[in-house]
Amino acid sequence: MAINWILALKAVPWADVVQAAPHIVKGARRLFNSARQSEAVAVEPSEWSGDVGDPAAAHARLRQLEAGLQALDREQQESAELIRSLAEQNARLVEAIEIMRARVRLLLALTILLALGAIVGVVWSITQ
Repeated sequence: MAINWILALKAVPWADVVQAAPHIVKGARRLFNSARQSEAVAVEPSEWSGDVGDPAAAHARLRQLEAGLQALDREQQESAELIRSLAEQNARLVEAIEIMRARVRLLLALTILLALGAIVGVVWSITQ
């Protein structure tokens, strides 16, 4: 069973994985930091209290809401980019595993043929 894992790890395109890893880590950090900042900047409903008829308070609240919406939009775009990158890396890993499975089947068939050939050779040498 350990041999299968070794073969699986050898079949993985590690150069691609290593090349993509810094980009994914950087995107994850950026996403984490922006999420942390948006939590820190989040406006509490108690801060919105003010005169409902006061246009200045309404405009300030509207600006805060628009800024929050823009921050959420940026976070969503960054999340989508990170998810896309992870999906591409996952697809490459699945492709490598499929190639490995095909090679293992081929090696199994060759091993069975060689074993049968060896058995036939031994039986043939005994009968002569």
